[in-house]
Amino acid sequence: MPEHSTLFFESRRDALALGLFLIVCIAVSGIGGAITATSVGSWYQALEKPSFNPPDWVFAPVWTALYSMMAIAGWRVWRRTRIAARWKALSVFAVQLALNVTWSLLFFGLQRVDLALAEIVILFLAISVNTVMFWRIDRLAGTLFGPYLLWVAYATALNAGLWILNRA
Repeated sequence: MPEHSTLFFESRRDALALGLFLIVCIAVSGIGGAITATSVGSWYQALEKPSFNPPDWVFAPVWTALYSMMAIAGWRVWRRTRIAARWKALSVFAVQLALNVTWSLLFFGLQRVDLALAEIVILFLAISVNTVMFWRIDRLAGTLFGPYLLWVAYATALNAGLWILNRA
């Protein structure tokens, strides 16, 4: 194999691992998207929105970019085989992915804006912890989580606004 081919991947296993991280993140995105699709065109459209609610078309490209960055960040941490803390960090990574799907289930699936608001605060905390853990292992991995953390902070404010405006 030519020497320049190792710039990104140290081995075939390395490339396959990146593929696996991408598949996992795309699967989580797909599950969340399927849940969202159950009511985004009907129930969600009927909600009163805060003034800072973005247009609907913004969500898909933002989440695509965020899930891609999450996958790369997770993969970069996974590659750090000599760091004992990587398994703890990757466990938190898995937890925040599960919390991400849970938010979609609560908000769009069950249409419980109140429960989704409480859950997104927990999600934000999990992402914060994950960001710090990743940063300590690999600075770029932690940096890649920054936009995700900011987006979920914004989503938390949006969720709160929706809850305030639509309390029954």
